Amino acid sequence: MQEHYDYIIVGAGSAGCVLADRLTESGEHTVLLVEKGGSDSSIFIQMPTALSYPMNTEKYAWQFHTDKEGGLDGREMHCPRGKVLGGSSSINGMVYVRGHACDFDEWEEQGAKGWNYQNCVPYFKRAESWSGGADDYRGGDGPLATNNGNDMRLNPLYQAFIDAGEQAGYGKTDDYNGYRQEGFGPMHMTVKNGVRASTSNVYLKRALKRSNLTLRTRVHSRKVILQDQRAVGLEYEHNGDICVAHANKEVILSAGSIGSPVLLQLSGIGPREVLEKAGVEVKQELPGVGENLQDHLEVYFQYWCKQPVTLNSKLGLISKGLIGTRWILFKDGLGATNHFESCGFIRSRAGLKWPNIQYHFLPAAMRYDGQAAVDGHGFQVHVGPNKPESRGKVWIESSDPHAKPRILFNYLSTEQDVQDWRDTIRLTREILQQPALTPFRGEEIQPGASVQSDEEIDRWVRENVESAYHPSCSCKMGADDDPMAVLDEECQVRGVQGLRVVDSSIFPTITNGNLNAPTIMVAERAADMILRKALLPAANVPVWIHPNYRHQQR
Repeated sequence: MQEHYDYIIVGAGSAGCVLADRLTESGEHTVLLVEKGGSDSSIFIQMPTALSYPMNTEKYAWQFHTDKEGGLDGREMHCPRGKVLGGSSSINGMVYVRGHACDFDEWEEQGAKGWNYQNCVPYFKRAESWSGGADDYRGGDGPLATNNGNDMRLNPLYQAFIDAGEQAGYGKTDDYNGYRQEGFGPMHMTVKNGVRASTSNVYLKRALKRSNLTLRTRVHSRKVILQDQRAVGLEYEHNGDICVAHANKEVILSAGSIGSPVLLQLSGIGPREVLEKAGVEVKQELPGVGENLQDHLEVYFQYWCKQPVTLNSKLGLISKGLIGTRWILFKDGLGATNHFESCGFIRSRAGLKWPNIQYHFLPAAMRYDGQAAVDGHGFQVHVGPNKPESRGKVWIESSDPHAKPRILFNYLSTEQDVQDWRDTIRLTREILQQPALTPFRGEEIQPGASVQSDEEIDRWVRENVESAYHPSCSCKMGADDDPMAVLDEECQVRGVQGLRVVDSSIFPTITNGNLNAPTIMVAERAADMILRKALLPAANVPVWIHPNYRHQQR
């Protein structure tokens, strides 16, 4: 079967759906979008409170695991990635965090020319419809609905956590995606009218009404076809057949921080040693493909709750049934939230210019996958350092496109990363001991009062830390003289014409926050580059930096 399109996009995820929409908008280009997974219509995807189900379901997520992680006592860590329309935006926690302004300035300093914060703001705004209305920082008429959840009315613990952060000396922020990230405040989520606002729902559905977009699901991409150092098409499997689609203009990989580097390597683009060991002919040697892999780790810091106000009482079948029924009928109530309705961003030590620790507060004590809730009432914060020094890699060991890749994050492989965790545990304990939480706070469930020394903290972290599911940076943008840069500042693969990567793998460094928002921004900006449109004019907005950050931790 021979097909021809102007653009071929691999992966209908957080970035791919944005690109499918923007590249078909004018009607003058034909686009093929291929996706390994299938429909996202399941209630478990669409109902926000059910977020733990799709992430742990083979049908909706690649169930990758890492190699044994030396810094975590040899644990093999779970690394699920979206395998459904909407990709990871259909299985994630729906938390909307752009990252700190300095994260994007850092990208530019690392060689991603033009990707500074002021240049990125207009694309964050273009993507977004903020429930509070447009301002200098927030968008008012974009596809992606963002809001404050239920304004924290559902539970008194949300406000108590914010007040505790302020009492500990960190201050409040009215909008951590605006002028000031540092501090404590309400958390934002990608939910529209009580339903998950995935990129499938808000970008792809409208694009599919256009005749110039072809969507093909249940497709396994095998390799990019190269001729004379140019990407000319995609070889893929569909319904048992091996097919070829030809690209008149470009092939764009939006398969994520695991999928995109793996597909490049299968196509003969990557580190020579990796390709030769896997039996793949080297078409373009790029040593950085699959390297520079970064992620966030987090722990669940838990306390018993003295008042019966937590979600632990809502986990029985009858309660779940009532919540689900109300959501089906009215799209509101506890079914319409991810329950992360307050948060905080702090710096772990003096001398840091911007925050490196993030808090998601949850008025319940349970695991992120919904398993192993405590018997009784409790609350927790998900917390971890967000700017790790550790760097990992993803690589193929076979030319078989169905073989699972090897993944190693090298978690906690530097002394600073270990120290950041010690600081995180101690600072978190201090915040949670503030008077605002005294009416609710019982004993510490975990880590537990006995975990105090550096050695005790180190051991507990190694045994209990989990991935926050933010793999990124494995096909980084960078300067011409950086041998590890896979892409130039327009997301083009170095040494290969007509081939780009657009997803979270292109980040030079991981941002201070969840990755969905910056991934969508990247796709919005890259779409203008692909279409050779003039880039939106840079913003000129102020950013709050602690006036004495060099000498004060808060």
